[in-house]
Amino acid sequence: MVISDRTKNILEWILCIVIAFILAVLIKYFVGTPTVVKQYSMYPTLKQNQRLILNRLARTRNEKPERYDIITFEAPSNARDMITEEEVDLSNPVAKYENEPTTWWEKFTYYVLEIGKESYIKRVIGLPGEHVQIKDGKVYIDDKELPEEYLPEGMRTGPVDINDHYLDIIVPEDCVFAMGDNRTASTDCRKFGCIPFDKIESKVWIRFWPLNLWGKVE
Repeated sequence: MVISDRTKNILEWILCIVIAFILAVLIKYFVGTPTVVKQYSMYPTLKQNQRLILNRLARTRNEKPERYDIITFEAPSNARDMITEEEVDLSNPVAKYENEPTTWWEKFTYYVLEIGKESYIKRVIGLPGEHVQIKDGKVYIDDKELPEEYLPEGMRTGPVDINDHYLDIIVPEDCVFAMGDNRTASTDCRKFGCIPFDKIESKVWIRFWPLNLWGKVE
């Protein structure tokens, strides 16, 4: 069978496109990817419509998050639920993930292509084994007030609404307690519990838009 030059060219282009797609997916999942800030929960550190580069090498290398890191993680399945006090288990304050994909194709499109996946951007506050308390408008770690210089003057930390029950907990192993810097308008671990390490997707690295704010995000 003789393949014409035109057919060869088409096949070569198809091969190039397939290789480019695979490389793009691998880089996005294992190295880094751009994203857009869509909400106000990290204001004033991050503002709506700012563009960021997310560093995913930490996940690839299984590096543990550190306090004050700004991370992204898969939104818990109970993030938007009304949570009653009777439903809260303070002895195991871990966020729920009950709508996980089951087939290999669903897992690929959800976890790798991130189609239909919702993620949150928050700041790491509590680490495994630490006693986190939110009281009197402040955060305490192991009974010591946590310095939070990134918060605007006058910002107080407390429950946002009646669904915020995780205000005095021990952070479980392989989990973090994270909150948005905009404490009065952030749905975070105060409501849904601590985030397992394996649900953390990336660390916020660089802000590249607007250009006058280009640089590392802290």
